[in-house]
Amino acid sequence: MLNKIDYPNPQMIRTNWLDLNGNWAFFIAKNESDSTNHPSNFPDQINVPYSYTFKKAHVNEKEYFPVVWYQKYFDLSLKKDHRYLLHFEAVDYQCQLWLNDHFIGSHTGGHTPFTIDISKWVTATNKLEIRVEDVNATDQPIGKQSWKDHNFLCWYTRTIGIWQNVWLEETGEEYLEKITMIPDIHQSQLNIDAKLNLPAKATIRAAISFHGQVIKVASCSTTNGRARFAVDVSNDDPNFRLHYWSPNEPNLYDVSFEVIKDNSITDTVNSYFGMRQVETRNQAVYLNDQSLYQKLILNQGYYPDAGLTGSVNDYKADLTKLKAMGFNGNRIHQHVESHRMLYLCDKLGVLAWAEFPSSFSFSPAMMRHTLAELPDFIAKHINHPSVIAYVLMNESWGVNEIAHNHREQSFADSLYYLTKGFDDSRLVIANDGWEQVKTDLCTIHDYNGDPQSLAASYQNLEQIFTGNPSLTSGRRVFCDGYERQNVPFLISEYGGIAYEENAQQQSWGYGKRIQSKEAVVDKIGQLTQAVMSIPHCAGFCYTQLTDVEQEVNGLLDHDHQYKFDPTAIHQIMTATHQTGFDFD
Repeated sequence: MLNKIDYPNPQMIRTNWLDLNGNWAFFIAKNESDSTNHPSNFPDQINVPYSYTFKKAHVNEKEYFPVVWYQKYFDLSLKKDHRYLLHFEAVDYQCQLWLNDHFIGSHTGGHTPFTIDISKWVTATNKLEIRVEDVNATDQPIGKQSWKDHNFLCWYTRTIGIWQNVWLEETGEEYLEKITMIPDIHQSQLNIDAKLNLPAKATIRAAISFHGQVIKVASCSTTNGRARFAVDVSNDDPNFRLHYWSPNEPNLYDVSFEVIKDNSITDTVNSYFGMRQVETRNQAVYLNDQSLYQKLILNQGYYPDAGLTGSVNDYKADLTKLKAMGFNGNRIHQHVESHRMLYLCDKLGVLAWAEFPSSFSFSPAMMRHTLAELPDFIAKHINHPSVIAYVLMNESWGVNEIAHNHREQSFADSLYYLTKGFDDSRLVIANDGWEQVKTDLCTIHDYNGDPQSLAASYQNLEQIFTGNPSLTSGRRVFCDGYERQNVPFLISEYGGIAYEENAQQQSWGYGKRIQSKEAVVDKIGQLTQAVMSIPHCAGFCYTQLTDVEQEVNGLLDHDHQYKFDPTAIHQIMTATHQTGFDFD
């Protein structure tokens, strides 16, 4: 059986598929006619899925141009009464697609997956062409990509074009278009919502197993192409009837789905899930009914010479190292990670906050762009047990006047409620850091470098919620009228201490530059001890995992190697709240 990590989407594995990553013909439009007219030839080559702005794309062009073209030839052994699905995990930002000179579709949104059923255009030998445009406008979600012609502070090199996996799948006429799996540990059941590509009458069969032992097989007929059913996944093996998923024990169940139409199997999908539940009460966060102290690290997701496009080895190394340093999770900051990286969070037991990339100006266009991608952002994460929270905006980026602007507050509130409508099984933070509106967590950013005053700022819970305790931001924690929410609070950014072996003038980090490794580790220890001493605090997020371009405040360097002794960092992070759990 195919190893899950070998498949582009480990949660939706089909047997017959074609990897379309690798060498593509490429053309950079450097004038207006090239931007609008189909190229007559493609003089360059590019290594997909890397943006040409990074070395691993193997494109020798230093200047940024907002329109690029791709071309790929591929062969297929076609089968009668089968369908062929073309998957793109992410293309930044707007794209149009042609297959065998037929226009087959378009997509807007640089961070989320999309699929096109190409069955009526595909032949034995195929030519796929794609036009991509990305002007990096401030009213589109761009995250940490610079919207200027240069990098500055904590904004980095732009990404354009195909930057995550591309692949093709073969399936039957009726196939699973979408599967949602929501665990309910209190009822010992998995709630399944399966949707077909057609409003057909069929049967969905789910076979659930754990470590190769079948636990349950359940079937449900579809109504208008949709089947919703709950499966009891309890058995006599574990102590409490379930194998719970947690950072300490990241247990995963396997599940295979079959679509049965007229006594024939038209589609088979292999997937997995974790039995875990996250909730808040009494101003604390609970995972599987046990109070959870989160020790997160900010993960920008930039990789050497590759930008936002990581490899499986990159992901494994980063996640293994953050656990070795004593963290139990990562805040995936201002970008949407690949299916494979999210699978490794599930497999290795690494908590994840999934964060929607921010825009930087408020307008009707900005709201439309955000709303267009948000449902697909949620759909990408909804089945991952490691993902326990959604961050929808960061530090009032894109809603710069939210403290006093009721339109911006209403928009942020609407994102919170819309997200809950799609997925109410996770925590939602509408605006992380300050000036919060409706939220499940009170999250505060504080880069105060003095441990004593840092801790002193957070001794009184009511003053925290009604005031502006962060000495570095000076912003109110909540917008007026939102202060009385009964939610846990966390220090969701702190630290950010800059250090590099050979300091460069253009490099950047928070606070005064410290000159020795030993002094940096000592400062990390003091600040972390101060944060962990704060009463009523449900956890923290340290800034950050790695150095990124001009920013040098990582615990790992630009090559993702340890800058400091991981044992020393581990001792700091595990000095209190040792296991990450306090059992009530």
